[in-house]
Amino acid sequence: MKKANKRVIPGFGLSMGITISILSIVVLIPLASLVVFTTGMDIGEILSTITRSRVLASFEVSFITALIASLINAVMGVVLAWVLVRYDFPCKRLLDGMIELPFALPTAVAGIALTSLTADTGLIGGFFAQFGVKIAYTRVGIIVALVFIGIPFVVRAVQPVLEKLDASYEEAAGVLGASRTRIFWKVIFPEIRPAVFTGFGLAFGRCLGEYGSVVFIAGNQPYETEITPLIIMSELQEYDYASATAIALVMLLVSFLILFLVNLIQIRNAKILKGGN
Repeated sequence: MKKANKRVIPGFGLSMGITISILSIVVLIPLASLVVFTTGMDIGEILSTITRSRVLASFEVSFITALIASLINAVMGVVLAWVLVRYDFPCKRLLDGMIELPFALPTAVAGIALTSLTADTGLIGGFFAQFGVKIAYTRVGIIVALVFIGIPFVVRAVQPVLEKLDASYEEAAGVLGASRTRIFWKVIFPEIRPAVFTGFGLAFGRCLGEYGSVVFIAGNQPYETEITPLIIMSELQEYDYASATAIALVMLLVSFLILFLVNLIQIRNAKILKGGN
């Protein structure tokens, strides 16, 4: 008589039902509310709302600063993950724990702290002010804040992959005469590339919608340093929910598009690696 397999967790039907319920409550219903609010506007009203000069300028500020910050995070995140995985040094665990500080720190606190540091009277801002470089209340300041809140996504995405990476391939490439640079680009980077794209996509999505840590350091000058989330908050404060949801819908669609492209790249890389094996 065949012994029945005992399952620790409930069966597929119950597990899937719970999963869909939680996903609907936490994700689908709030996102669907954006579409519901915009149904009260016709296409012309939506287009006129999202193409206002001030809104378009805020799109430019948010997208450009988020992209630059995410690219910086992609590079520095790989470097930090490499150091944490490949080297032993004093206070390594402390540094590893500090990587997640932006997750735990309230965004408003981060914004105030970064503004104090990068203002012309601050420790960092005062140094650069001697050379005529302003950080706080400029787009550079926005990028600094976004790098701070986005870098954990890349580090935590790349770190587990580096930990599981077999060092014998690197040693074999070194024995065959490959330089360190060639070993990294030909042996290591293809393995961590999907994780880098994942971290980049998550960081970009977070940076695109970040509000608390940016609103203090940005200065919020219209057409210069005003971000889209601040425009949305301004519309909500004026009880113009339709305009706020129309602008938010654009941000949502862009975020979905970025994550979709990242997933496509991951699938393609997985097929290439599988075919290579």
